Parts: sequence; C-alpha cells; structure tokens
Amino acid sequence: MQSAAYELSYLQAGVELLEPYLMSQDIYWPIQATPNAGDPPYPSLTLGGLLLAQARLSSTTLPIDLQPIQDRVQHEFDALQTHWRVAWERKAVREFHARLKQWADYLDEYRSDPENNADRYAYEVSRRVMLNLLDPYAGKAPSSEKELVHRLDMLLQAVFLPGDFIWDSWQKSAFSPQLYWYLYGRLRESM
Repeated sequence: MQSAAYELSYLQAGVELLEPYLMSQDIYWPIQATPNAGDPPYPSLTLGGLLLAQARLSSTTLPIDLQPIQDRVQHEFDALQTHWRVAWERKAVREFHARLKQWADYLDEYRSDPENNADRYAYEVSRRVMLNLLDPYAGKAPSSEKELVHRLDMLLQAVFLPGDFIWDSWQKSAFSPQLYWYLYGRLRESM
C-alpha cells in the first residue's frame, strides 16, 4: 500500500483532469503525473480511484505542509462533483458496472483455484470497496447489479476468515468493520 502523500498526489493529479475526464466516454483515463521516486506509477484516473484516495486520506492527518494542498484539492474535487453532477453520476454508473465485473471475475477465479488466488485478495478487494464508494452516485445502475453485489457478498462470507485489517494500519479509521467487514480478514486457501 501507498503513503498518504502518494494518495494526495494521485487525488491532486486526478482533480486536474477531472472535467475533461467526466466529459469523455472513457472509464479509465491516463494520469501523466510522475510519482515520487520509489513510488509505483499512478493508477488510471477513475471516480472509484479518486473516491478511494479521498477515503484513505480521511483516515490520517497529513504533515502541516501538505494540509493546504489537501484542503485546496478537496475543495476543487467537491466543486467539480457538484458542477458536473449529471456527468459524474453517468460515469459512476458505468464504472460501477466495470468494477462489479472485475470483482465477480476475481471471485470466479478464486472459486476455481483458491490456492493460487487467495493471496491476491488484499489487492482485488479494492474493487469491492470502490463499489461501496460509487454506490451513492450510481443510483441509476440496474437493480440486478446491486443484487449481484449482495449475492457476491454472500459467497464471500462463506469463504471469508475474519481477522485483522488487511491494508496499512494508517487507513483503518476510514473503513469501519461494520460497513467494510471484508477488509478485516482473508480468504481461505482451500474450499
């Protein structure tokens, strides 16, 4: 997992591109910004990625020199979300569909070969988190997709071993165990 500074840099780079991204038909948009030395490249710009970075940042207090940047980026993020509400919701519905497919595909791969796919869970579960973060904006997603999320959660519960928070501890306060129970444990390595 990345640091809070990395998440802020991703959010800042994404907010700079947010208006043209929202007007595009693309779900995934390249970010041209370069991360600090030693950090991996930024993932593509998506609403889910921005919302995930925002949630992670809400769980920590940044160093004092980064707080004005966080405040400015958050203000711009909120203003763009409000101004482009219809485009935001349209994009959220499309991304909800794409993330649901990714999540379902991973769980299918896990079911067919638990031993070789259980170790990917800490990474792959970010798609489930994004589904939760996108849900308030994806109100026009088909009810069948929201039902599929519920069915996949039931499948997940059947193979889930409750335990410790699986991401870096600095993020824990943003993800309550009641709502994000799937971040507090791991998958069985055999079924």
